[in-house]
Amino acid sequence: MDRAAEISAFLRSRRARLSPTDLKAPFDGRVRRVPGLRREEVARLAGISSDYYMRIEQGRSGAVSLEIIDSLALALRLDNVERNHLLNLCGTPTPHHAPELDPQRVRQGLYDLLAVMDSVPAIILGRRTDVLASNRLARALMTDFEALPATHRNYARFILLDPRARELYEDWEQVSAQTTAMLHLDVGRFPDDRQLAELISDLREGCPEFTSFWADQNVHEKDQGEIRFNHAVMGPTVLHYQTLQVPGEADQSVCTYYGAPGSSGEAALAALAAATSSTATRA
Repeated sequence: MDRAAEISAFLRSRRARLSPTDLKAPFDGRVRRVPGLRREEVARLAGISSDYYMRIEQGRSGAVSLEIIDSLALALRLDNVERNHLLNLCGTPTPHHAPELDPQRVRQGLYDLLAVMDSVPAIILGRRTDVLASNRLARALMTDFEALPATHRNYARFILLDPRARELYEDWEQVSAQTTAMLHLDVGRFPDDRQLAELISDLREGCPEFTSFWADQNVHEKDQGEIRFNHAVMGPTVLHYQTLQVPGEADQSVCTYYGAPGSSGEAALAALAAATSSTATRA
């Protein structure tokens, strides 16, 4: 990945979304040809020189100190996820950064955990949204990841390239945009990941909307939220999800889907579990 291009695109997009009026930036009388803040206005708010900020935005500054990153985050009103993404892009890695990528392995205990979770769909996500493992109910809810070739067991690939996903997710564009934003985080964390670059190339070629999602430069961590499904067995169903980091594995997380207690989503998952129980296999 071209790190300088990623830094430039991200910072320009964050400048463009800010209103000088909202930030009470002094008006100099010049006509604005582009939306948002100018480079010199960001530099002034961050307490650095305009020349230094220009070099940062162009990816020519080298590693940027934590203090400068925090000043830019404050000036551009970045949230914590965006701030950490900028930290990675500018060459000062967060604790999750791994310069050498080894193949990811799932502990046997986690396989066992997924197997006994017979009422909650669950998947284990790795780098670049690879689906490292899934339980029976997750395969019934989404797709049978484990029946796919190993190189295609990927959450983003399923969401953006599988035609069935467009029917399964009621808000497909929103889910797709958030999934794309998850990949943006990994570009910052693992800029030399060849498999990530190949995945992004495949998504550009196979999904007409992906280029627009990518150009938004948003970053997102799959932590918690709500998804509306339109499932063949369950029908229209609202489920919640929670994502938990795996202790000792910085780049693995367990994502679970569930219906709120007493909700129609809980009943729908119970119906899905019953309908698929005869084909249960070990995760």
